[in-house]
Amino acid sequence: MLSLALLMQGFEMIEIIVDVENCLQAFVGVAPDPQSIIIAFRGTQEHSVSNWIEDLFWKQLDVTYPGMPEAMVHHGFYSAYYNTTLRHEILKSIRWARKTYGRLPIIVIGHSMGGSLASFCALDLSVKYGSQEVQLMTFGQPRVGNPAFAAYFNEQVPRKIRVTHQNDVVPHLPPYFGYLGEWTYHHFAREVWLHETTVGNVVTRNEIICDGSGEDPTCSRSVYGRSVADHLEYYGISLHSDSRGTCQFVIASNDMAYNNILEVDRTIILARYPQELHAVESI
Repeated sequence: MLSLALLMQGFEMIEIIVDVENCLQAFVGVAPDPQSIIIAFRGTQEHSVSNWIEDLFWKQLDVTYPGMPEAMVHHGFYSAYYNTTLRHEILKSIRWARKTYGRLPIIVIGHSMGGSLASFCALDLSVKYGSQEVQLMTFGQPRVGNPAFAAYFNEQVPRKIRVTHQNDVVPHLPPYFGYLGEWTYHHFAREVWLHETTVGNVVTRNEIICDGSGEDPTCSRSVYGRSVADHLEYYGISLHSDSRGTCQFVIASNDMAYNNILEVDRTIILARYPQELHAVESI
């Protein structure tokens, strides 16, 4: 397996945003290959994931997505992106990156709850910059809205992949009830299901490209989906931190220098280019 240092070779971190009050974290950087702006959202940490999964069983559709009267989403996921410091700082970092590096494409990624935030972020950026400027890839994310929202999302964010793994429990939550029509949660497409089969001692890993419905019954919905272990590992990579606290943030162990550390509304911002970054308001 490639080391983290090798995977991050040439990666230019711009800003790390840590919302301490709401236990959220995201970072923005520029990658050389593929040359693009990367926005990543941290997922639920290992030591709180069980409680979070239990809560997902009871998540209700409780807010109408702006401008889409039939599209409903979960208020908590929506607010975590739109009503915290995350969105403001991410947009500011993108403006700076595009001013500094040119009009690079934007890739948004996230795991678990971070996949939900990444989805709202990708939709926000697609509306702002154009659907061909933004790509989305999530891992083990829960459902975030109803069928009308999923249809709107598919239209606005065409360049996306939602990866699920074997019996990962989280993509099954909040539950899907087809008989409820627009009042049920519904995944957007397109799902890629990582499915493993074992014959004797041989394990075969398959990537199954699912249909365009978002709820393909032959993919992750073909299993019960009760595994937390499958949620915490994708492509053989552990996607949880070793933090023992319930809301400690994650920073690489290398000597990456930040020129300034700010605290805004109980949000810690670590910026490498604070003077230029915080002065930029538009391009």
